[in-house]
Amino acid sequence: MNATPANKIEPAEIVGHFINNRDVADDNRPAPITNPATGKTTRHVAMASKATVESAIAAAQDAFPGWRNTPPAKRARIMFRFKQLLEEHAEEIAAAITDEHGKVLDDAMGEFGRGVEVVDYACGIPEMLKGEFSRNVGPGIDSWSDFQPLGVVAGITPFNFPAMVPMWMYPMAIACGNTFVLKPSEKDPTAPMLAARLLKEAGLPDGVFNVVNGDKEAVDTLLGDERVQAISFVGSTAVAEYIYNTGTSNGKRVQALGGAKNHAIVMPDADIDNAVNALMGAAFGSCGERCMAISVAVCVGDEVADSVVSKLKAQIANLKVGTGTDSATHMGPLITRAHHDKVRGYVDLGVEEGATLAVDGRDLVVDGFEDGFFLGPCLFDNVTQAMRIYQEEIFGPVLCVVRAESEEQAMQLINDHEYGNGTCIFTRDGEAARYFADNIQVGMVGINVPLPVPVAYHSFGGWKRSLFGDLFAYGPDSVRFYTRRKTITQRWPSGGVREKAQFSFPGRQ
Repeated sequence: MNATPANKIEPAEIVGHFINNRDVADDNRPAPITNPATGKTTRHVAMASKATVESAIAAAQDAFPGWRNTPPAKRARIMFRFKQLLEEHAEEIAAAITDEHGKVLDDAMGEFGRGVEVVDYACGIPEMLKGEFSRNVGPGIDSWSDFQPLGVVAGITPFNFPAMVPMWMYPMAIACGNTFVLKPSEKDPTAPMLAARLLKEAGLPDGVFNVVNGDKEAVDTLLGDERVQAISFVGSTAVAEYIYNTGTSNGKRVQALGGAKNHAIVMPDADIDNAVNALMGAAFGSCGERCMAISVAVCVGDEVADSVVSKLKAQIANLKVGTGTDSATHMGPLITRAHHDKVRGYVDLGVEEGATLAVDGRDLVVDGFEDGFFLGPCLFDNVTQAMRIYQEEIFGPVLCVVRAESEEQAMQLINDHEYGNGTCIFTRDGEAARYFADNIQVGMVGINVPLPVPVAYHSFGGWKRSLFGDLFAYGPDSVRFYTRRKTITQRWPSGGVREKAQFSFPGRQ
């Protein structure tokens, strides 16, 4: 590790790393962790040096032979115990998420619960790793396949779901027999550190799961180290593309989930009140910092658009923005001052581009928390396809209303967009809904469901520039991603018969 800097922070104030089932103190390049509601630094996190990351990879490499040979049923028992411990510590982990991310406590609990569902799915790993067997594929020849772990694998995860997104990765990777190095977001690292300690308590052997906190130096070390066999990533499209290109050029298997610009179509026959209620939560929940957030409402017909905008304005007026610990709060702050300023800049840009700012949340101040990173919900009307606020992912509480003349025109907007993560349609018409589901060029589709996030036993992923790689996250695709299929064909000659050499390619017998 690097030499102690002159501005050394006491170790108790630093979130270090978790390597080989031990907390590793590290005061290398400490960065602040800020409570977004207060704007105050609460502690610091160490940015791992290359040597620290390499020590985590070495621990995982050393642990792999023993872990891969651990029976899947025993791995499942550890997952069962881990799930129990997570549920026992749910409030503690959710509180850490709210403190560091800013999202309201109910939302933090919801995120945590969806992550635990993947742990629950991982408990069934003995069934998922069963191979395929065929007897007598030829005279006295049997053939079978099984699913073998890759080795050391890594995950790089974003700030917006500090508990859930890591749990999309490591429970299934570990259950499949791999060892894991996690590089979570340095903005809110406490939740995955708590989970690491619970995995140890659940009986996970040393080195099987390791956490290194850090920045690009840590990421590039994982991408470049030949011991790392695969990388899972969730984040922005620019970084996802970098992770994918760098990782695959280094011979790694990579799944890199990128950005989104999720549209919701509101049809003339839709229940407008229900659609507006759904849009409120999907656009402004978690302050819009969700890769599945609805950021564009495409209203078919001016009458629908006028009604949706009017009803949204009325609901936004009653939406309470405040601290995540306040049970009356609907929406908390953005994660950092820099991100707050970036999102506000997009609102300024939308006004310059000529969109109608129907609700302006730029100057919202929360009493008693004037230094927090709060931005009120913003609603744009008359947004066009040419505007940057339509084209680019804002990742904040900004909802754009686009007006279309038909379902086909609305769908064309979605299909033309570079992102294809999630989408939905609000309608009472089954024919329109089926046409939408069959023809929309998006990976996850909702019918009167604004956030169609798949449950743990399906897989999560987008199309186009929302995903780099062939396999989705968690669910059945995770077994395919974290294992290699091996097919074995065997024959045991019987009766002492000597076989003649065969020079033709073997065919069916």
